[in-house]
Amino acid sequence: MEQDPNFYIIIGAFAVLSVGIVSSLGLRGWRDWIALKHAELDIARRSSDAPVPSATSRIEVADLKERVKKLEAIAAGIDI
Repeated sequence: MEQDPNFYIIIGAFAVLSVGIVSSLGLRGWRDWIALKHAELDIARRSSDAPVPSATSRIEVADLKERVKKLEAIAAGIDI
């Protein structure tokens, strides 16, 4: 059964068009995924740039916590 040559041209053009659309959508998805990963890395870098608390400030915080516990005990009527 012979087909009209135009049939093969139309089917071939449709196939090329379909492959082009699918590959362009895949490429766009890939680029968006890469952009997402870059954004995640930027956020991670910004959060890691935060200064690390010094030992002195940690000791001060611990000292303040102890003072609060003592004040709570005094307020509750417990002798220290």
